[in-house]
Amino acid sequence: MFSTYRSVKLFLSVSALALLGTSWVTMQVSETDKNPLADNSKIDKLKLLPGFKAEHLYSPSENGQGSWVSMTFDDKGRMIASDQYGGLYRLKIPAVGSGLTKPAVERLTVGNDTLGMGYAQGLLYAFNSLYVMVNNRSNPRFPKASGLYRLQDTNGDEQYDKITLIRELKGEGEHGPHSVVLSPDKKSLYVVAGNHTDVPQMDAYRLPSNWQEDNLFPLIKDPRGHANDRMAPGGWVAKIDPEGKRWELIGAGFRNEFDVAFNENGDMFTYDSDMEWDFGTPWYRPTRICHVTSGAEFGWRTGNSKWLPGNPDNLPPLLNIGQGSPTNVFYGANAKFPQKYRQSLYAFDWSFGIIYSIHLKPKGATYEGEREEFISGSPLPLTDGAIGPDGAMYFLTGGRRLESDLYRVYYTGSESTSTAPIAANSTPEHKLRTSLEQYHGEPNPAALAAAWPNLSHPDRFVRYAARIAVEHQPVDQWQAKALAETNPQRATQAIVALARQGKADAKSGAINTLLKINYAQLPEAQQFDVLRAFELIFLRMGAPEAADKSKIIAYLNPHYPAKTALLNRGLSKVLIYLEAPGVVSKTLALMDKKQEPGMEALDLTPSTASSDLILRNPQYGLDIAKMLEKVPPLQQTYYAVMLSRQETGWTPELRTKYFTWFGNAFKYQGGRSYVGFIDRARKLALAHVPKDQFEKYNKLSGSDLLTTSGNDLAMGYAPKGPGRRWQLDDAVAAVGNDLSGRNFEQGKKIYGAILCSRCHSIQGSGGDVGPDLTQLGTRFSNKDILDAIIHPNKAVSDQYASTIYYLKNGQSVVGRQLSEDKTSYTISQNPFATDQTRKILKKDVTSTKFSSESIMLPGLINALNPEELKDLMAYLKAGGNPDNEVYKTNGGATKGK
Repeated sequence: MFSTYRSVKLFLSVSALALLGTSWVTMQVSETDKNPLADNSKIDKLKLLPGFKAEHLYSPSENGQGSWVSMTFDDKGRMIASDQYGGLYRLKIPAVGSGLTKPAVERLTVGNDTLGMGYAQGLLYAFNSLYVMVNNRSNPRFPKASGLYRLQDTNGDEQYDKITLIRELKGEGEHGPHSVVLSPDKKSLYVVAGNHTDVPQMDAYRLPSNWQEDNLFPLIKDPRGHANDRMAPGGWVAKIDPEGKRWELIGAGFRNEFDVAFNENGDMFTYDSDMEWDFGTPWYRPTRICHVTSGAEFGWRTGNSKWLPGNPDNLPPLLNIGQGSPTNVFYGANAKFPQKYRQSLYAFDWSFGIIYSIHLKPKGATYEGEREEFISGSPLPLTDGAIGPDGAMYFLTGGRRLESDLYRVYYTGSESTSTAPIAANSTPEHKLRTSLEQYHGEPNPAALAAAWPNLSHPDRFVRYAARIAVEHQPVDQWQAKALAETNPQRATQAIVALARQGKADAKSGAINTLLKINYAQLPEAQQFDVLRAFELIFLRMGAPEAADKSKIIAYLNPHYPAKTALLNRGLSKVLIYLEAPGVVSKTLALMDKKQEPGMEALDLTPSTASSDLILRNPQYGLDIAKMLEKVPPLQQTYYAVMLSRQETGWTPELRTKYFTWFGNAFKYQGGRSYVGFIDRARKLALAHVPKDQFEKYNKLSGSDLLTTSGNDLAMGYAPKGPGRRWQLDDAVAAVGNDLSGRNFEQGKKIYGAILCSRCHSIQGSGGDVGPDLTQLGTRFSNKDILDAIIHPNKAVSDQYASTIYYLKNGQSVVGRQLSEDKTSYTISQNPFATDQTRKILKKDVTSTKFSSESIMLPGLINALNPEELKDLMAYLKAGGNPDNEVYKTNGGATKGK
C-alpha cells in the first residue's frame, strides 16, 4: 500500500473455476483445516508463534468507518485511530480476560468542521495533545493541507476544540508525510516523510544539506514516470520540539520509510521500501531495515541512480528483507512478552501480510539483525500497530479502502513477561560513534581532533560519523590536512569529505592524494572507497585535466577487470567515464560471464526468499513469479548500461556483440519497468553509432520486439479499453445472453494477452497449472464464470489451493504440494515455472493448512471494454472452438480482425 502504486497483473482463476477437471494435486490437511469455523475466520488465517493468542476486536469497514491506517493511545489508555480518507475515532478497549471483546467506538469531533481532522497516516498522543500527520491529496471534502497538526482539548470536554498547524508539508499520497513519533527521552518529536515530500527549510542539518545525485551511472529515469521529478535527498527524518519551532534534519536518502522506532540504547530504526518495478535490474534494492544514525544518508536516488550500499558516503542496511510494502515499525520494550520479544523491532509488510520480529544484536557501533516471522496471514494488509498500555500488541489492517480490522495479540505461555526497564547496553564503538555525533552541527574547535583519527577506524559507522563531523567544520581548517594525509583509509575518507564540501580548485590536489595510495595493497572495501572518491571528485569538482586523467587511467586500468563483482562495478564506472584504452573489450568480456564472484558483497541479497512470497499475494507475487521464471543477468545489465555512455574504442565486432546483447536482454523478465530501462539504455548507446549504421544496430538490438513506447514488448494483442473496475452485475449485464457473431480471433488474443494461457489449457494448448477450460461453457453460466473471475477468493477449491507450511523455526512457507514421501513434501511456488520445485522436510513442519488466498488476481477483466469482454466470454464459453454453438445463432463467429 505505502510503497509505489503497484501495477495490476492479469491472471486467470484457478480457484472457483477449479471445479472442472481432475485434481491437480492431493493435499494433506486436518479435518479442522478443511472446515474452519466461520466465526473465527479472521483469527484462523493468522499464523502465531507458540504461546501467543490473537483476538479480533473490531472491523471499521463493516461499520461504515472507512479503512484505518494509523493509531495511538492517549493518556487514559484509549486508542485513537484514523481512516485513510476520513475522520478520527476513539476506542475504549475491553481488558484482556474481561470476557468482552468489542470496544466502544466514538467518532471524534474536532473544532466546528463536519470533518475537522483526519486523513492521518501518523498519530501521536504526547504533551497533552494529539499530533496528527495529515496526508491529503487535495480532496475538497477535507480542506486541511498535508502537514503536522496539534490538537488540544482546552475546555476539558474530552473533545479536541483547538487545531494548530505546526507546519504545512509539500507532499501527499503514499510517499507523502507519514509518522510522528515521541523521542526516547520524551522531550521531542520525530517527523517521518517519504520521498514525495519536499524537505522543508530546517533550522539545523545533521546531514549536510548540499546533497546531489552523485552517480556517474548514465541516468535513466523510470520509463513509466514514477518519481521522475523527485531528486535528492529522498525520504527524510527530522527532529522537532513539541511546539514545532525548531526543525533539525537527522537523516535522509530513503525511498519511502513510513515510521521509526527506538530501542533501549536510544538508537533509531526504520523499514524502507523497495521499488518493485525495478525487479531484475542491478539497481533494485529490497525492502530493508536501516539503523538511522545522526547525519545518516541511505542513497535513494530516482530511476537507476540509487547508490550501492557499499558507497562510503552512505550507510548500509542493517538487514535486507525482500520484496514488500513496509508500513509500521515499533519496538517491543513495553510489551508483556518474553524478553526476546521485548528486545525486538517489529516491522510490518502490507503487501504480503507479515509482521517481522527483528532481533537486534549489538555489532560494533551498530547492530546485526535476525528476521523472524512473528505474525502472518493471507490476506493481511498491515497498516499500523503499537504496544498498548496493557502490554498487548495491537495492529490494524486496511488501507486503499480495503477491508479494515483491529486485532490484539498477547502472550499466554509460561515464560516470564516482566516489564522491568531494559538496561542500555552500549559497546565501546557505539559510545565512540555517539560521542562523534555531537559534532554534527555547528562548527566546534574540538571536532577535528576528535574526528580525524577515526576516519580510519575499523568500524564503518564510526568512520561515517567521523567524516560527517569533519564536513561540519569550515573546509579551510582541514583541506590542507586532507591533501597531506598519508594513511590510506584516512586519506580516502578525507578526500570523500573534500569532494563533497570543497571547491573545484582543490581537484588536482585531491586526485594526487589518492594516487599516492598503494591501491594493490588495500583490502577490497578500501579499494572500492578509493573508486568512489574518484567518482565524487569528477561529479562535484569537474572532469580531471588531461594530465590527471592519464595518471588515473595508468593507476586503475591494470586492475581491471578485478576478481569481484563489487570492484568491477566501481572500476567499470570510473574507467568508462575516463574512456580508458581497452575498457570496451574488457567490459564486454565480463558480460560473457553468467555469474561473478562476490555478488553478495553488493549487499543487495534479500533474507526472505522471493519464491516464498509469490502465493501470499497474487497481485504482487505474480510480478515476482514472472521474474523468477527467467531472471535477468544483473551484472551484465550493469555493464551494458554503463557502456551506453562510451563513445570511443568501438570496432564493428565489438558493436555487434554489444547490441546483440540488448536483443537477448528482452527475452528475460523483470519488473514493470525492466523493458523500458533496457530500451532507454539501448537508445543512449545508439546515439554514439555512426548515422549510416544506425538502422543496422537498431534492429540488431531488438527494436522490432518493442511497442512504440518502448516500455513493453510487442504482443499479439493489447486490450484497447478503456478499462473499468468491473462489478459482477455490470459485467453480467454487459455480456448479456447472446454471444453469437462475436470475434473469435480477438477473443483468442485477449485470452492470451491477459495470461490465461499461461496456466490453463484449452483445445489441448496452454499451461497445466490450472484446470482445462475446454468444457467450461457446458458447465457454468456467464454469471458463474464472471463471478469466479471477479471474486477469486470467494470459493477456493482444495483441488487448487496452496498450502501453508508452518515451520519449527517460526517461519512459514506457501506453495502448491506436488507430492510427498516419508520424509518431505515437494512443492511448487511459481505458477509460471512449475518445474522449479522445493523440498520441505517433514521434521521441520509443525502443521499445515490451506491458504484462503486464490492464486488468481482479482479484477482480471478490468483492462477490457464491454466489446472485448464479450469476445473473451464467447471464446471461453465456446471452449476455444470457432465452430461451437455459441457463435452460430447468427451465422457463426467473426474470424477476422
